[in-house]
Amino acid sequence: MLLGLDCVPPALAFERYAHVMPNLTQLRARGSFARLRSTTPPITVPAWTAMISGRDPGELGLYGFRKRVPGSYALALADSGDVRVDRVWDVLGRAGLRSSVIAVPPSSPPFAVPGELVSCFLTPDADAPHTYPAPLAGSLRMRFGPYIPDVEVRAAQREGLEEALGAMTRQHFAIARQLWREREPDFLMLVEIGPDRLHHAFYADMEPTHPLHDPRSPYLGVGERYYALLDDELGAMIALADDDTAILVASDHGARPLLGAFRINEWLQREGLLTLKSEQRGALKSEHVDWSRTKAWAEGGYYARVFCNLRGREPHGVVDDLGAFVERLRADLRKVRGPHGEAWNNRVETPASLYRAVRGFAPDLIAIFDDLNVRPIATVGTGELYAVRDDRDADACNHDMHGILALAGAGVRAQGMLDDCEIQDVGATILSLLDVPKPEDWLGRSRA
Repeated sequence: MLLGLDCVPPALAFERYAHVMPNLTQLRARGSFARLRSTTPPITVPAWTAMISGRDPGELGLYGFRKRVPGSYALALADSGDVRVDRVWDVLGRAGLRSSVIAVPPSSPPFAVPGELVSCFLTPDADAPHTYPAPLAGSLRMRFGPYIPDVEVRAAQREGLEEALGAMTRQHFAIARQLWREREPDFLMLVEIGPDRLHHAFYADMEPTHPLHDPRSPYLGVGERYYALLDDELGAMIALADDDTAILVASDHGARPLLGAFRINEWLQREGLLTLKSEQRGALKSEHVDWSRTKAWAEGGYYARVFCNLRGREPHGVVDDLGAFVERLRADLRKVRGPHGEAWNNRVETPASLYRAVRGFAPDLIAIFDDLNVRPIATVGTGELYAVRDDRDADACNHDMHGILALAGAGVRAQGMLDDCEIQDVGATILSLLDVPKPEDWLGRSRA
């Protein structure tokens, strides 16, 4: 079993909330555990895919939730069709082994696997196709009610969110237990998106040092309660495992307090690299950009995707010498400082310097500000470079580079704390535990 907990950081699961997670703590004590280094960028879609495919984001051509649309300046949501490499269940299937795959991003629309599949949080709603084989949806609905792929998170409107998170999480684990008992897969993988939603909505309540922490908040105990629920569900899954079963608990990345935001497109305007046709306030829109006088623009998020308006690649490109321009821009972004002139630890890289290959429509620069303490935001029109929070919503956390890994059971040595664990080690470990050779070109090593 690989039980995935999206966005769970070691500081919570292994430390602050360890007292309400006895099942996870016991699993760690009888096996091994680690801080699991995520992908760059540490974002759900590329991170989970890298974990179980032995690839990096460049090889996958996945750089976040969204992808550039060739021939335009637009972005579109990534989906399951954008994954064009084998994942663990494909390798196992060729060895004659069956898998049950539940809510592993990206898996919407659903696709054929050697076993069965329930699609992930990208599923539009309960009525959309969300299983393979298709009739599985009906039998699951009869047992567990309409499928809950995700919950709507608005940090400024949180009434009822804790209850909705609990209902979704309990349903996902109940589906996993049912498939484990009924289908008897050789490999089961579940990803629970609930922790990610919890952190984005409630991290300021959970973390006393958060700049937006309110000691009078009615939600102060929400983190402890939800992590206790998670552990109960983990315990119910672990109880189904016999002596021939190995159990892994992993997260794709961590979480940390969001300490502020940097309006990168405002900065590009000040640098004379981005020009608008007229005043605009809010999300940067292609139709408002004067592309004849624009050399670069950015998409925000947990990191910034910076694109150059390259002649011959973009519809209205003006940049000719991409290499020289990117290097100058890279150096300038590294020197960006905080609102009071304080030094930031900025990481600005080209995809070619990070990945073994660069596929898909990659950004020209990947920019992480102040070691992920600060979120780059793409909106324009305020005239200000800095903000206290993401201006789309009162989001409370940013993603962090380290998630968790814990493993125990059949074939797993009790090694305690493991060092230097990379996210691709998880896929390599699963194949090793099932005595299936790892493909030669996969990243990662077995940690069992």
